[in-house]
Amino acid sequence: MAIQLTENAAKQIRAQLARRGRGLGLRVGIKKVGCSGWAYTYDYADDIGADDRVFEAHDSRLVVDGKSLEFLDGSTLDFVKEGLKQVFKFDNPN
Repeated sequence: MAIQLTENAAKQIRAQLARRGRGLGLRVGIKKVGCSGWAYTYDYADDIGADDRVFEAHDSRLVVDGKSLEFLDGSTLDFVKEGLKQVFKFDNPN
């Protein structure tokens, strides 16, 4: 099981952690929303839990809990600029 991290996403993670002044990486996950949907969650990772998996690329870390990993496996996280909007974006084959 793996999640890929683009260089743009890694650069943004490093920049956000530097601004914040602490943190181990970006924590991503999923949560149930509405009747039959899912949404991605993003937060700072200040610690690594026993159930967490850590993915490293381009000098950045991505932390994912075990339950979310089954939905995110095989995904690629990117950071994209669309006009004035700048967001993390998953390319998820699941």
